[in-house]
Amino acid sequence: MAVSLDALDQGANAATVGVLLALYAVLPMVFAIPAGRLADRIGVRRPMLVGSCGIAAGAALPSIAPGLSSLFVTAVLIGVSFMAFQVATQYATGEMGGPRSRVRNFGLLALGYSTSSIAGPLIVGFGIDHGGFRATFALLALLPLIPVFVLATNRLKLPGPHPAHTAHPLSHAFDLIAHVELRRVFAINALMSMAWEIHTIFVPIYGNSIGLSATMIGLILAAFASATFVVRLAMPLIARRLSEHQVLTTALFIAGAVYIAFPFSRSVATLMALSFCLGLGLGSGQPMVMALLHSHAPPGRMGEAAGVRMSLINSMAVAVPLMFGAVGSAFGLAPVLWSVGVCLTTGGWLTRRV
Repeated sequence: MAVSLDALDQGANAATVGVLLALYAVLPMVFAIPAGRLADRIGVRRPMLVGSCGIAAGAALPSIAPGLSSLFVTAVLIGVSFMAFQVATQYATGEMGGPRSRVRNFGLLALGYSTSSIAGPLIVGFGIDHGGFRATFALLALLPLIPVFVLATNRLKLPGPHPAHTAHPLSHAFDLIAHVELRRVFAINALMSMAWEIHTIFVPIYGNSIGLSATMIGLILAAFASATFVVRLAMPLIARRLSEHQVLTTALFIAGAVYIAFPFSRSVATLMALSFCLGLGLGSGQPMVMALLHSHAPPGRMGEAAGVRMSLINSMAVAVPLMFGAVGSAFGLAPVLWSVGVCLTTGGWLTRRV
């Protein structure tokens, strides 16, 4: 949010913001699979530590050297650093406890993401409106220093290297996609990730286009994050009553309906309500996807499977901002949001038939 609003404040259009945000995914698209193998081979502590340091450096750069060029460097640095941290974190979460506790563990991880997604937009929106962009980026750069301290001082017990893992040639990483169940998980996750990314990218652009302040845009994004938090608290109950595919199908239908309704909404209250509904849908799906991925990954290749997932997600994260940013600049945001809604609804119908 801070990067996109700073770019818009400097005169960037929707296409430029799309290019900027696509850079978050360029290096992760290429290096996610090697990063997953590395986590299998050396454990998760060092990738998480290096990733935290990189995120701090990337957030600090626009505060030290303001300008659109700095934002492009920030996007690349934070993108690859968060990829290293996230792949290792997902691997560690799946390794903690047995299969019976896996959904709960991934639900707790997702709750952590939801908490940051609630606090982040509120802090950024308030900080921009009352302190400016430089002060806001400086504050954001301080936050990753907390995990840096925890990891550097060995205050958290984490899984070590996987002794059974053997390196596979790069081409063999994609034999995971040939696995029928994993391929379905990857496809569903790609659709849900697209829905998540579009919300993150285009809500600031849409809000800015209808004259909303940074604080109001932050409230809309926080409504989405609040819903993900609420639904993830209820995940144990949901998991007992519904199958994974029922949850994922419902999530895709909800997301599709929200995106179709978005262009008809201009009030903050309505946009917050739609974002909240979207958060309920997508927030319920992510823990199920991660648990399914860990359950179906071959022994000793969980980090690699997480890397393939991240690589596929980031491939879309590169293409989606570029494609939809160009469409948004040429035809407006409504066709972008409607086309995403149709894709998600179609995905929900296909998932229901699996």
